[in-house]
Amino acid sequence: MTGDIEQLLKNLKMSKMLEIYDETVNHADKEGLSYSDFFARLLRAQWHAKQENALAWRIAQAKLPEQWTLESFPWKLQSGVKRRQIKGLAELDFVAKAENIVFIGATGVGKSGLASGILLKAVQDGFRGRFVKAQDLFDEMYASLADHSSRKLINQLARLDVLLIDEMGYLNLRPEQANIFYKLMEERYRRKATIITTNLDYEEWYHFLGNKKMVEALLSRIRHFCHTIRIDGPSLRQPQG
Repeated sequence: MTGDIEQLLKNLKMSKMLEIYDETVNHADKEGLSYSDFFARLLRAQWHAKQENALAWRIAQAKLPEQWTLESFPWKLQSGVKRRQIKGLAELDFVAKAENIVFIGATGVGKSGLASGILLKAVQDGFRGRFVKAQDLFDEMYASLADHSSRKLINQLARLDVLLIDEMGYLNLRPEQANIFYKLMEERYRRKATIITTNLDYEEWYHFLGNKKMVEALLSRIRHFCHTIRIDGPSLRQPQG
């Protein structure tokens, strides 16, 4: 590689092409590749590297606690889940249609694993997503009141293609937090897909969100275009000894 080519590739941030340039030149000489085939190999490698970097960035931004996959889910241990239904959702039509998914079930039945697996599929397919614990989300909302950044927080979350809110349950909320949450879901309604896991059925949401009319409006939006999956099966967290 000449100094000019090396510097140009560095300036253009073509790191993969820079990495494999000499190897590709040697291969081209041995195989008698045309200039166009030689150049195509360099460009193809750079493109694949860019795709891999973009995926790694989206996964990092999604903040998944673990990279749970649907392939590794213990289907045989959880009789309360219809595998065909989950596989259908993993085809991601719900994202394009801005539909919601709500997993309802007791602790330990696999709600978070299934939801995270679907979110990972979406991220791998090029969508922007984020995993957030419900308590952490409401803490963020409360903190945003102090520095008047609630609007900024809502804007950030409203733009995500898929937002996964994990462990919605009996939380000690202030009315202001519930109001911000309602505003967020209102802005995502029919625009972006939301996944929620909870151990509470819909009727119990009134107890922790408070304002009855607001909860009715919230649930009407969440459930309007929604796949509700109730998991009535055994806990996957059985003691090991």
